[in-house]
Amino acid sequence: MLYSNNYINNCGVYMNFVPVSDFIELPLPTHNHDDCRNKAVQTADKLCAERGVQLTPIRRKALELIWGNHKAVKAYDLLDQMKPLQQSAKPATVYRALDFLLEQGLIHRVESLNAFIGCSCSDQQHEQLLLICVQCQEVEERPGMMVMEAVSRELEQAGFTVHRKAIEIQGICKHCKQSQANS
Repeated sequence: MLYSNNYINNCGVYMNFVPVSDFIELPLPTHNHDDCRNKAVQTADKLCAERGVQLTPIRRKALELIWGNHKAVKAYDLLDQMKPLQQSAKPATVYRALDFLLEQGLIHRVESLNAFIGCSCSDQQHEQLLLICVQCQEVEERPGMMVMEAVSRELEQAGFTVHRKAIEIQGICKHCKQSQANS
């Protein structure tokens, strides 16, 4: 079964949907993470304007900080990073910003870490397959179409009504695996 859904995600990674065993990801030769953050904010601006909601300065800053790297960020870590920029920032301020970003599909909650990551395809409705590296703590969002289709079939057979579907898998990423092999 071959999928023709090819695209370049927000981080400039070419994604080609084919059966899981043949999944291809071709990273660009150099990774400029500022591009990831800028694209995420541009997408957020566009989506918020289309939806008639406001990306306030505090919401924007929370999104930028979450996109600071590909690691999940805890709410209190966000608060600590915001304090120097906005002395009046309180936990409730950060949680309201996070709730907004979640509602708009601009970020994902990583339940097992009680933390948040930027969504690499926030301009489309999708389910989440999150790969969490236990060594470097980076979280990679994957389309996982075949996995999600299999889970959907199981849920349908069980007569289970889904409110939200996310799969989190913890392990060692290919970069850490390569580093181990080289040492």
